[in-house]
Amino acid sequence: MVKPIDELTITDDFMFGAVMRDPEKCKPLLEMILGVRINKIEYLEPQKSIAKRYESKSIRLDVYVADDMRTVYDVEIQTETKKSLPKRTRYYQGMIDLHILEKGEDYASLKKSFVIFICTYDPFGKGRRVYTFENRCIEDTSISLGDEATKIILNAKGTVGEVNEELHDLLSYMDGSAPNSDYTRELDKAVEEIRTDEKWRREYMVLNEMIRESRRLGERRRSVAQIRKFRGRFNSDELAEICFISPEALKTVLEAIDAHPDWDDEQVAENVDFESG
Repeated sequence: MVKPIDELTITDDFMFGAVMRDPEKCKPLLEMILGVRINKIEYLEPQKSIAKRYESKSIRLDVYVADDMRTVYDVEIQTETKKSLPKRTRYYQGMIDLHILEKGEDYASLKKSFVIFICTYDPFGKGRRVYTFENRCIEDTSISLGDEATKIILNAKGTVGEVNEELHDLLSYMDGSAPNSDYTRELDKAVEEIRTDEKWRREYMVLNEMIRESRRLGERRRSVAQIRKFRGRFNSDELAEICFISPEALKTVLEAIDAHPDWDDEQVAENVDFESG
């Protein structure tokens, strides 16, 4: 069940993304994680409404920015334990590089980048507050590959490793503690303001409808794939039952497949009325 916006906290994707659209909230976050000073940041996606930004089929709710030195940062909240987390960092790194190269730049001009995940669980079970990864030679770890690609995973439940006081307070806040610093109190205030802001409330409603539609499309796409796989092996009633659709909807799917042999499963799912019958 989707949470009402009034129950969202900073660790919910939507809320984190909304709060971090303010550079006065995002820049200090990067500074305390990396221990550097940043003059300014810019958002690498237009500051459109969230509904506009995520109207593509791949809905992403992370924060994608660059600083005045052209270093690129991709920041995301992770609240669910996922074995795929390492591969997710690899995917995000690839998306950053692809975004840069699509603009016609040479490989040599790839920017320094950081993929940062703030987790409310320990993804590696070692109790560390911060896990930092970069590419190094296995035979001689003193040799860095020098690709300037870094992944940082923060563990809100961590107890091992020294961090600055600001970051300690931030991780505690992400773990559900009351705000205990000027910055976390600012975050908490921003959360309250977004909960009651009519624009953000509309954005949240529209985004949730888009997510529901994306899920519906995924279910229909799987049904189409099953219909292709089992067609001819079962009669119509059996096939409809196996694919969890009505016989009338099955008929329209089969007609669409026969009429448009060039359509893939997604095109069929998008163009067929699954509610028929």
